[in-house]
Amino acid sequence: MSQRLIYVMDPMCSWCWGFAPLIEQIVQANDVPVHLVAGGLRAAREPLDSSARAALHEHWTAVADASGQPFTSVDALPADFCYTTTPACRALVTARGLDAKKAWPLVQAMQAAFYTRAEDITDTSNLVALAESVGYKAQRFAAAYDAEDSLAGLASDISWVRDLGISGFPTLLAERDGLLALLANGYQTPDAVQELLGRWLAAGAQQAV
Repeated sequence: MSQRLIYVMDPMCSWCWGFAPLIEQIVQANDVPVHLVAGGLRAAREPLDSSARAALHEHWTAVADASGQPFTSVDALPADFCYTTTPACRALVTARGLDAKKAWPLVQAMQAAFYTRAEDITDTSNLVALAESVGYKAQRFAAAYDAEDSLAGLASDISWVRDLGISGFPTLLAERDGLLALLANGYQTPDAVQELLGRWLAAGAQQAV
């Protein structure tokens, strides 16, 4: 029997940051492997204007209230910051290809850098530094990030997500022998998701007997 969890997310999705403690609990429990898929949330080309920053502030406040996760001020972001998530998603795909076990630590590092320290993780040099901080070789990561395979891998992830009809992040799927079950579509409380996951794991244990 083959089973795993598939976590569809974007490192710069604030609700995914809200969901991060739950995913960390699941990863640490080590009951089932967790495969990360990059959703590709935004491909913006223009810097945030004042109205966009105000809307973002309201959004971050809502996520903080619901999840308890820490957020820095939106005003701490660089004045010319362009909220495109493609570089961070590309870094996720790169990390997964080099060493999947370190992909989640890198996602955590990217999320913390962006949401608690307002670091610009659309900047490649910052992404490489974060990758190095979780154990990747900087030169190797940079080369893999720049390679066409990383873009192709990201395009493949986004296509897979769209083909499944997934439109909201975070989304957590459970896969057993090729069959998918939905554990969360959008932010859910940890208790609710853990209850569904427990039932799914128990059903798998019964099948294995």
